[in-house]
Amino acid sequence: MILQALNSYYQRLADREQMPPFGYSEERISYALVISPDGSLVNVDDVRDSSSNKPRTRTIRVPQELEERTSGIRPHFLWDKSSYVLGVTANETKCAEKHAAFKQLHKKVLEGESDEGLHALLAFLERWEPHKFQAPFFNKEMLDANFVFRLDNEREYLHERPAAKDIRERLLAISDAEQGECLVAGRQAPLARVHPRIKGVDGAQTSGASIASFNDDAYLSYGGKKNDTGTNSPVSEQAAFAYTAVLNHLLRRDDHNRQRLQIGDATTVFWAEADSKEKSEAAELTFADMLNPPSDDTQEAAKLRPILEAVSKGRPLNELNPQLDENTTIYVLGLGAPSKSRLTVRFWEIGSLNHFAHRLAAHYDDLLLEPRPWNIEPAAWRLVQTTAPFRKDKRPKTTDIPSQLSSEVMRAILTGSRYPRSLLTNIIMRFRADGDISGLRVALCKAVLTRDRRLGVKAINEEIPMSLDKQSTNPGYRLGRLFAELENVQKAALGSNVNATIRDRYFGAASATPASVFPVLLRNTQHHLGRLRKDKPGLAFTLEKEIGEIMDGLGTQFPRSLRIEDQGRFAIGYYHQSNARFAGKDKRAEDETEIDTEE
Repeated sequence: MILQALNSYYQRLADREQMPPFGYSEERISYALVISPDGSLVNVDDVRDSSSNKPRTRTIRVPQELEERTSGIRPHFLWDKSSYVLGVTANETKCAEKHAAFKQLHKKVLEGESDEGLHALLAFLERWEPHKFQAPFFNKEMLDANFVFRLDNEREYLHERPAAKDIRERLLAISDAEQGECLVAGRQAPLARVHPRIKGVDGAQTSGASIASFNDDAYLSYGGKKNDTGTNSPVSEQAAFAYTAVLNHLLRRDDHNRQRLQIGDATTVFWAEADSKEKSEAAELTFADMLNPPSDDTQEAAKLRPILEAVSKGRPLNELNPQLDENTTIYVLGLGAPSKSRLTVRFWEIGSLNHFAHRLAAHYDDLLLEPRPWNIEPAAWRLVQTTAPFRKDKRPKTTDIPSQLSSEVMRAILTGSRYPRSLLTNIIMRFRADGDISGLRVALCKAVLTRDRRLGVKAINEEIPMSLDKQSTNPGYRLGRLFAELENVQKAALGSNVNATIRDRYFGAASATPASVFPVLLRNTQHHLGRLRKDKPGLAFTLEKEIGEIMDGLGTQFPRSLRIEDQGRFAIGYYHQSNARFAGKDKRAEDETEIDTEE
């Protein structure tokens, strides 16, 4: 199903000439060797993109080898690295053998050709000696770069000439591959012995990795041979080329590519299928906005709110954009690389644009917390990153995110199912370990509990408040509020320059085993209140009153322990009460002034 969907997507893009035809690929090229009709080197063109400070290689469509060059010497047709084309390299081995193989291939294939450009290439290869790699045409920066060829006074490259394309087609037609029924196309065709590699998945080797591959007898069936994918997973050469080409296109690391997301250790791609190019592109952009709101582009991110509001109110999406068709099919594929050379499918979801819009709207509703800890709805990758250890002034490390957690979170977002229970457990553990009680982490606690209650999970019966709920009698929530007030008293009495606040020292223990911590905290709070009464009696009165109101809703004894769900409520109560403190700061200042005046 995945390969069929990718193959169909390739066909749509190829029909729009957005993908290379069978037998071609888009590769990063740096230089073009300009040769005269007699094979003399006239110049070396730098074809790199120089629009930025550092020149970047340019993507050019060139002939692709059907079998990837993973080992051994396999020259490319009419383009290659400097070690093959010119016989020079910075650090590779077997350079002379590679250059000889490049010359031998082209002598064999181009022999007898009358095309002026191809004839000039043969003459160039005959005249070229590696020691000529020097100024003024060459420098060390060119070593191991990819080269193409161009005839002097012409714009097209040699591999773009009609004669070169004819030769390429003849080479493709000569195949010794075994015939069989292709599982993707459903017809008899030459089967790919080894599928082209897929590049761009985090964790995989840079030369690419495979989804379908077999390297041991234990995985073989139907008389299959080691390292022979064709028998065990029969896919035609054309289908194998199509699905890998379009997947590599989706996985390209390009600042403008919004169809690729890195969420934890899951590299995610998505694409749309509609009855027109405009509708599919509009759907892909909308889905990208919903799944990954740009955190640094307020104008772009502001487009998300109207979409979520429209979905929540049941309004059709085409009211926002006539090109948005709710029935457009969206495909989402998550890939992981447990080993350098092999890929695994972490998740695979298909649904209409409307279906995913409702799922994502529900996800953001579950997260919603007042006051909002974000200006722009947090992208999925930001949420997953909060499960990594907090490091001041440094970005969390993706490698610190628990394995598989990102995939499970994404699956919950896309399907509307429960968030993984390990997400709540991990966040609670992070609270204790690094003391970062951030709004995003608290929002994740709220999302887990809210969704569990909505889905009718046993023992999750009480509503999870979005904003401060003074009427809630849940012990976890109320104890979190009490803890925030005790911290407030400490700060008011001792100032903010305390080496370690009660939050730094007791938050984890207070949320897990309240009976062993809160009596100690309350005794210390009496000392803090005594000091505060001398300096700010009005504020001391207000804080003591609030503590009393919170404790009135608790029982006569503190609970010995709290379940993991109640520890999540503890964090939510703490967040609400802490932020209410800031909201009521001015009010408290007024109270303090009034009481001082009365006295």
